[in-house]
Amino acid sequence: MRKLTLTLSAAALALGISGAGIAVAQHHGGGFANADANGDGVISLDEAKTKAAERFTRMDANADGQISTEDRSARQAQRFANADTNGNGEVTPDEMTAAREARDESRAERRAQRGAERQAAMFESADTDGSGGLSEAEMMAAREARSERRSERRGEARQGERGERGEMRRGRRGGGERGMRMLRQADANQDSVVTQAEFDAAVEARFARVDTDGSGTITTEEREAAREAMRAERQERRSGNRGQRNERGAR
Repeated sequence: MRKLTLTLSAAALALGISGAGIAVAQHHGGGFANADANGDGVISLDEAKTKAAERFTRMDANADGQISTEDRSARQAQRFANADTNGNGEVTPDEMTAAREARDESRAERRAQRGAERQAAMFESADTDGSGGLSEAEMMAAREARSERRSERRGEARQGERGERGEMRRGRRGGGERGMRMLRQADANQDSVVTQAEFDAAVEARFARVDTDGSGTITTEEREAAREAMRAERQERRSGNRGQRNERGAR
């Protein structure tokens, strides 16, 4: 059981779990927010799977096509080695600070790169005559197209939001507990490792849950609905825990 727990903890990081669910980080609207590669405001299944595959690759340290305790150990050892810059087998406060700053810088660079890629994709889409520049008419057309897509997505999200929230609330029992339970479900053959195929299936299942209107894309509104459902679930869990503590205290 300990081996399974450690393996699933490693897989949770790859799947983007922060105690919430498969490929869904709690604070990023279903974990798909950074997957919008072309910057059109909606996320397709291909985009979601591409972003998830990047996570899987980072966690699959030995590149054997599965996430296991061996990957976790290798990554921990590598992180320690990176922080222990003088190689003396210990990490000092200064080395810890430097490691944190390096991580922050790397994240900032990745965010900047994603922003540049989205901007380039949006520009290419708007530059309808391929001139390498945007005319006033092209800019106006691009704005109108974005506004139209947003209006359509809002209408679709309102139709499916209530049902999705109810389903997510009924299905959730606790952040960390649910995340581990869903990972156990992802480990379809219960062999204590999560393979690429199992991982992909889990991502697709989560995508389908957030894609409430079944359009094959996840809109900003659907991501917000997922966030709201998570917030409601956490609040319900906190209220339940407080009630249990008060009941025990009264005894």
